[in-house]
Amino acid sequence: METIDSAPLLTDRLHIGDCLIVLPSREVQAPGARRPARLTPKAIGVLLVLARGAGNVITRDELFAQVWPDTLPTNDVLTQAVTQLRKALSAGGTFPEGQEYIETIAKTGYRLLAPVTWETGEEQSPETGEPPVPEADGPVSSAVAPMPAAQVVADLPGQQKNRGFWRQARRRLLLAVGLLLLCSSVTMAWLLWHRPVKETALDAATADGTGVIGSPERPYRLITARQGFGTFPALSPDGALVAFADESDGGSTLKVQSTGSATSATLVEAPPEAIDRFPAWSPDGREIAFARFRRDGGCEVLVIGATGGNARRATVCDGAEMLSFNWTPDGRGLVFGSMTGSHGAPGIRRLDLATGRWTALDYERGEGDFDYAPRYSPDGRQLGFTRNPQLGAVWVMAASGGAARRVTGGSVEMRGWGWLGDDAIVFGRRVDSESRLYQVDLGSGLLKDLGVDDAQSPSVAGMGKLLAFVHRAPQFGLFRIPLDHPERKERLFASSGRDAQPMIAPDGQQLVFNSSRSGAFALWWARLGQPDSLHPVEGLRPEARQSPDWSADSQQVLVSGRDDTGQPGIYEVTPEQGQWKRLPIPVSEPLQAIYGPASNLFFVIGREGQGPVTLSLFDRAGGNWRRLAQVPGASQVRYDHRTQRVLFTRLAEGGLWSADANLSPSSFRELSGEVPSRWRFRTWAVGNDGMVTYLHQEAGCSVQMRRLDLSQAPRCLEAKAASATNGFSVSPDGDAVYVALAVADGTDIGIMPVPQTVSRPLLGVLKWLPALGKPDS
Repeated sequence: METIDSAPLLTDRLHIGDCLIVLPSREVQAPGARRPARLTPKAIGVLLVLARGAGNVITRDELFAQVWPDTLPTNDVLTQAVTQLRKALSAGGTFPEGQEYIETIAKTGYRLLAPVTWETGEEQSPETGEPPVPEADGPVSSAVAPMPAAQVVADLPGQQKNRGFWRQARRRLLLAVGLLLLCSSVTMAWLLWHRPVKETALDAATADGTGVIGSPERPYRLITARQGFGTFPALSPDGALVAFADESDGGSTLKVQSTGSATSATLVEAPPEAIDRFPAWSPDGREIAFARFRRDGGCEVLVIGATGGNARRATVCDGAEMLSFNWTPDGRGLVFGSMTGSHGAPGIRRLDLATGRWTALDYERGEGDFDYAPRYSPDGRQLGFTRNPQLGAVWVMAASGGAARRVTGGSVEMRGWGWLGDDAIVFGRRVDSESRLYQVDLGSGLLKDLGVDDAQSPSVAGMGKLLAFVHRAPQFGLFRIPLDHPERKERLFASSGRDAQPMIAPDGQQLVFNSSRSGAFALWWARLGQPDSLHPVEGLRPEARQSPDWSADSQQVLVSGRDDTGQPGIYEVTPEQGQWKRLPIPVSEPLQAIYGPASNLFFVIGREGQGPVTLSLFDRAGGNWRRLAQVPGASQVRYDHRTQRVLFTRLAEGGLWSADANLSPSSFRELSGEVPSRWRFRTWAVGNDGMVTYLHQEAGCSVQMRRLDLSQAPRCLEAKAASATNGFSVSPDGDAVYVALAVADGTDIGIMPVPQTVSRPLLGVLKWLPALGKPDS
């Protein structure tokens, strides 16, 4: 619910400078304007906050808290609201864009400069509710216009008597309606007050507050209970069955089972040296499309009956990375996201299964955008997809294409999504040390945490009321792996929490990493060989999407994090002393920052509004951050001090690029055309000697190291335990790597009811129920 201020307004009209604002219609009547300007609800909310503090500086945080409560908006929504206000207030005037009304206070907020006058209620007649006739010699109120002459002439004695009768009748009618509404409100309040209180899961764990019954019931249940990995769940349209990929024993086999926790059955046997993934049910529930990947890099999309049988080929997709597809609403074709390889194409396309003909969807997209996981809404009128899922968001547009709008905020690591009816979506995203599920209402934009830990890859039954997801709760530990003898790996600072992103300092003596070992996700520091030195950096909320970066003197690290409102930022930390400060980098959404060749130079990856993610070179000399160069579409950056070159990956394609320290376009070079892949864009590191290493998974080796700077045979560092994909580091002497390995891992398929959108009450009395002292649920 949107709340601006609890204080009552004097009236619904106010004057700001020479402009009149009518609040019920959200209209701004500016002098000289041809017609009133209509404001959005958010813009009028911003105007009210500025008006109440006229002449004072209102910070961006105050505006976000009052106009966008319980949401995580980006800075650009506030900028758009202020821009609309300026245009409306200056319409027909001589000053451009209302600068004489609203002043921007750099890096702080805004200030309303024009005087504010509220129209007082005393100017309304208590008898009739109409403006009174001003006295002949008295001044005319600026808020109330004088009565027209024609109306005075018409008020003859007989007509005045009729008007008095109808006014009394109208007052009595309004009084009766008011009493009826009051009675109905009191009745509803009484019924709600005396209705049975719904017992919560926590209440059900005890017996009348005197005895223990058991653990609180979870909002979900797990329907698979086996060692291994159940991935890519897909619910049948009626919600009775779930298809998923069983990735046990190094393979991947498609299975189907009831959502009532019955034993699963194999849908189709994959041939040797092949794995099957990405099951998708047809709208009628009779067929399942899936992808088959071969060890030689080829793949094909197949369609099989829901009860098994022979599969038929829909298309080939050799070399396709990040393959994604789903059914069209009529069940006659498949819709594909952006595809790579010789059979791929940028953007979203439809494939007609009967003819094999491809049709490219005509819609707005940037040159470097990679659109993934397209899905039609249940009514078939909308099409949603994730754009650049490594650091992206969910977008929605009309099923026929055209303009798309972003419906989730922030540049985050997306972990699947699905439709919750036609007006809401559910999506998974990485946050801190886990992935969580969130619900977004498309109309209001409100975000809700579904309260499910360690959840990703949601799937919703099109005709049912069930939500399936992957439940994964791994434990990762820190390890030092000698490159000459990987079997002698050593675990560092063992704990029962989740440790990740171990970054060794250039002096080879200090280590920083992210961990949940204290119960809260935090940045930790220690000296190697001194376990007692281990401590967290208090008060800092790091972000796990990018690794910390050490300064050349091993004194400070740059860390991506967020403040108490969830806004992203870059923090410079002195970890040994536990001190930190937020850097005033002039980027609305900074995602990563690393030190450059000099103490005043920084390389920053970030996003402005809904624009592309870019890599920028900043100079902060003298406290003024100046952008010197920019590269669009970068996803991860590292600086090689030995060769004085910048290394970076891109969102739109796999591979690794280099540039000189000035980011000169003429210096761009492709170092690797295939790896790092898009999904493992953070699993590479640069050593002090210029060594560029990449960790990936191969058959028979969970952690294989590959040199990207030299033509050298890969080396297996760990045969069984998988490595984390969000960062590792190389020792200064190049003899070892510091990496997070899975100590315990596995996944199950979870099932829960689809969260129902809470309907708005018809009468305002419901919002006062919490104040009555009795819970309403």
